[in-house]
Amino acid sequence: MPRYMLLLHESTTQDEDLGPEEIQAIIARYVAWSDALRAQGKLLGGEKLKDRGGRVLRRKGDEVVVRDGPYAEAKELIGGYFLLEATDEAEAVALARTCPHLELCGTVEVREIEEVTQ
Repeated sequence: MPRYMLLLHESTTQDEDLGPEEIQAIIARYVAWSDALRAQGKLLGGEKLKDRGGRVLRRKGDEVVVRDGPYAEAKELIGGYFLLEATDEAEAVALARTCPHLELCGTVEVREIEEVTQ
């Protein structure tokens, strides 16, 4: 069965004014959503990424340049991901439509994982 990654894009300034109770309520929504998908056998995994830090690597000629990233001036970053199993892209999109991320703060990108045969 095909696998899909949901990439959760979010604003770099979205959560700045939230208090601890609001953050816990948001986390509870994600947990409830992921538990429901897991119970259906659709959720294979997922993680929240740290908001700050990380590195960006790019090739410049013969050298690989490593810089801090995502950049502070970026308006959006990938804040996390979910890995799903779905019968096809339409089902993956239907599952993504129910993700709390869309209501709370961002954009969900649905990408099929290419199966590599060796």
